[in-house]
Amino acid sequence: MPSRPVTAAEADQFAREWIAAWNSHDLERILSHYAEDVVFTSPFIVAIVGREDATVRGHEALRDYFTRGLGVYPDLHFVHHETLAGAASVAVRYTSVGGREAVEVMELDGDGLVCCVTAHYTEPSV
Repeated sequence: MPSRPVTAAEADQFAREWIAAWNSHDLERILSHYAEDVVFTSPFIVAIVGREDATVRGHEALRDYFTRGLGVYPDLHFVHHETLAGAASVAVRYTSVGGREAVEVMELDGDGLVCCVTAHYTEPSV
């Protein structure tokens, strides 16, 4: 995707492939959405990787985090609810692990790869 506002169709296509990649549990397919210099911030990083700043930087750190996350949540399955297009960004609302509602805001670089992520979650459902 070019460095311009993302269309609704582009955002929806990206989100559906991103969700499908996660649901496949194929690490390489998941990582294919992310730039080498990605900055990823999520509350799960604290628990899974032990980083108090809740942020990992770079593809290899992201690979480690995702590998650990898939190990902790072997039954991970996301349910897509909504996608919002922004200025070179996409926000995806979905149901995540533990019944948590989630929103990830993903900034895209000029190649359409995710270069910056901020993830948001509700408390797990009981």
